[in-house]
Amino acid sequence: MAREEERLTRSAEEPIVDGLPDVPGIGTAIRLTPGLGVHLRGLADELLVNDFPGATISRAEREMLATAVSAANDCFFCMDSHAAHATALLEANGSPELTPLLDEIKVGSSEGFDDKMRALLHIARTVRRQPRDLTSADVAAARDAGAADADVQLAVLIAAAFSMYNRMVEGFRAKTAPSADAYRARAEEIAAHGYSQQPVPSVSAEVRNRSAAMCASPPADGSPRGRVPRFNGRSS
Repeated sequence: MAREEERLTRSAEEPIVDGLPDVPGIGTAIRLTPGLGVHLRGLADELLVNDFPGATISRAEREMLATAVSAANDCFFCMDSHAAHATALLEANGSPELTPLLDEIKVGSSEGFDDKMRALLHIARTVRRQPRDLTSADVAAARDAGAADADVQLAVLIAAAFSMYNRMVEGFRAKTAPSADAYRARAEEIAAHGYSQQPVPSVSAEVRNRSAAMCASPPADGSPRGRVPRFNGRSS
């Protein structure tokens, strides 16, 4: 597994900022306020899940760009989680043979990719490192390799957004798993539902009926029942 020793070292670190929710990774920022949860998840959906007009790259390739940026920023939580999301998408789409490319991305390589993805990975890594180092020649090379303008736009946007996500995680020293396998189950949910839609675990009919009865009956003191935004503690 790529970068195993570094991952284990990072997983031993504890948060250095007090008062954070007791959840791993970007979940610390997502759970600080309801608004942050809505907007951070929503941004991830816009860049990695939702249709982007004119784009030709797949959801898995967008996740690969997020993985590359996170790897270059040494954010193991984001690197491993988004690599897991890309893996789940590749497997769901019948392309599991492409998953070894993710280990190349984690070590900063573009080996094995076609010219279009190589050019987009270069753009994303350049914007992450120093945005003004990106040149018109870099953009032209991507276009010549078959990238649409929207693909280049996504590469720039993903690089900028995930540098932000990475800095939230690492600035807090948010908890990070010692194994990349920890993200597998959540990755399958994200492949199916995206980041904002949170599937509700199945519950028994008895529990559903009891909950419905509680919601239908007013509290004993006659006060109205309030609705509190619910967060399930999972990371993006």
